[in-house]
Amino acid sequence: MVKKPTNKVYVVGVGMSKFIKPRGQIDYPEFGLEAAVKALNDAKLSYDQIEFAACGFCYGDSTSGQRVLYQLGMTQIPVINVNNNCSTGSTALLQARNAVASGMVDCAMALGFERMQRGSLKSNWSDRTPPLDHVHSLAITNSENGAKAPRAPLIFGEAGVEYMRRYGATEDHLAKIAEKNHRHSSKNPYSQFRDIYTLDQIKQSPTIYGPLTKLQCCPTSDGAGCSIVASEEFVLKHGLLDQAVEICAQVMATDSPKMLSTDPIEWVGTDMTRRAAGAAYHQAGITANDVQVVELHDCFSANELVTYDALGLTPKGQAHKLIDTGDNTYGGKYVINPSGGLISKGHPLGATGLAQCTELTWQLRRWAGDRQVDNVKYALQHNVGLGGAVVVTIYKKATNNFTQPQVGYNPAVEARSINKQDFAKAASKKTNQAEYLQVEAKL
Repeated sequence: MVKKPTNKVYVVGVGMSKFIKPRGQIDYPEFGLEAAVKALNDAKLSYDQIEFAACGFCYGDSTSGQRVLYQLGMTQIPVINVNNNCSTGSTALLQARNAVASGMVDCAMALGFERMQRGSLKSNWSDRTPPLDHVHSLAITNSENGAKAPRAPLIFGEAGVEYMRRYGATEDHLAKIAEKNHRHSSKNPYSQFRDIYTLDQIKQSPTIYGPLTKLQCCPTSDGAGCSIVASEEFVLKHGLLDQAVEICAQVMATDSPKMLSTDPIEWVGTDMTRRAAGAAYHQAGITANDVQVVELHDCFSANELVTYDALGLTPKGQAHKLIDTGDNTYGGKYVINPSGGLISKGHPLGATGLAQCTELTWQLRRWAGDRQVDNVKYALQHNVGLGGAVVVTIYKKATNNFTQPQVGYNPAVEARSINKQDFAKAASKKTNQAEYLQVEAKL
């Protein structure tokens, strides 16, 4: 069992860019800088207070994290570059949190960004063994049309098919998940897609694989997210307690041998999610019943369905009943993916976990406007990457006092770009590079 850290860790600043279609119009240094500046401004800190940074991305050369952060100042702090497939953003957050929890530093940054290619995910390395070769082979062998299907829709689609066969869920349940997430994203100014679709429109969109249609699959996306975490001593010293959100549990797990079985539900990291969720609930001293809002990894509607079980939100085999009763949206037991989730908000791999953290921080601060979940006490985050790793995080507000945004507008409901004044507040005051950095930042 994962031990609970002795030192408390708090999220004190969050920020993100809009998620957009990959068109090559904005490069990763601009995305990353925007998210970092917003998070620093939110925390009322400059880059000089950051003592450690973990930067997550999947598509880019090594040390891209330094290329982004050097725009804020070359302060010689440790910078770690993280790639952990779709759980990269949360892995960066875990690294930053661990640096603070261990007492190594008092304030750390987790930054995630991505500039992706259009179309389905594919490997950039054709001359070596892919990490998912075993799962992909199982999927092809145990499906009728697997050899012709894109890898990710095949694996997740087969998980959905098996759940329907075994437990009685239907294609309508999968479509209802997508309908919900598109509806939620209509109220999120950062979402790549904000259109609302009927259930029939979801079902009648082009088929991608099996029961999965286009509107049930997350798009590739460009964008960035950032979170600043700090120790209790730092929070108190800087007067940040009332806006702080405590990370009361955070657990990473990797695959069990069940991933190598012929059970498609286990190909998508379900068992590692069970392990991480169970350990996180134990660490936080709560159960799933204590949670009000959830951001989970809905790369495909099928994965949201099977993850309800794995997170303990429903008894085994009853995920579709949560949908039937409306207990996965506003007015129900849980509000799941109020941001719109990956399906509609978008999925820039390195940024997704930090965008989830950002949304849940806004929800706990009661800043989320017309997508605000009522009476939030505990928020649950799930971010998974095949191959594989999953991070499950539980958050709660540090105090019962609630603050208003201090940046001149509410970033939870208005997606503004950064300007020179925002940059000046965030940039290092020690490295004498302000003029050069502003040119580099294209402000």
